[in-house]
Amino acid sequence: MDSLRTFQSDDLGKLILRVAVGGIMLFHGIWKMMHGIGWLPPVLHMHGLPGFIAYGVFIAEVLAPILLFAGWLTRPASLTIVIDMLMALLLVLRNDIFAVKQGGGGWGIEVEALFLLGALTLFFTGAGKYSVSGGKGRWN
Repeated sequence: MDSLRTFQSDDLGKLILRVAVGGIMLFHGIWKMMHGIGWLPPVLHMHGLPGFIAYGVFIAEVLAPILLFAGWLTRPASLTIVIDMLMALLLVLRNDIFAVKQGGGGWGIEVEALFLLGALTLFFTGAGKYSVSGGKGRWN
C-alpha cells in the first residue's frame, strides 16, 4: 500500500495536464500560424462580431499554451483557452454538439470538450509545484 502512495501526487497530475493541454493546443496554434486565419473573420462577421478578434486565437493557441507548459500565469492562460474553446463551439461547431462522429463513433466535439474541460480544471487547480511559479501566487 505504501508503494502506491509514491505514485500519488496532485502536483505531478497538474504537470501532466498542463503539458497535455498546452502541448496539444500549441499544435493548433502552429497550424494557424503556418496556414493563416483568413477563414475566421467571415465566421465572426456572420455572427455580428468584428473580424479583428480573430487574432485572439494566437493568444489562446500559442501564448496561453506556452504559459501552461511553463506553469506561469496558469489561471489566466487556462481561462483564455476556455474562452477560445467556447467561441469555437458556439461559432463553428455548434451543429456538432449533439452529434455522434461517423466512422467509429465518439462525440462530435470530444477534442474541443477535452481542451475546454482540461483548461477549466487547470483554472481551478492552478499550476502545482512543478512549475516556474512553484505553484505560488494568485495567478498560478
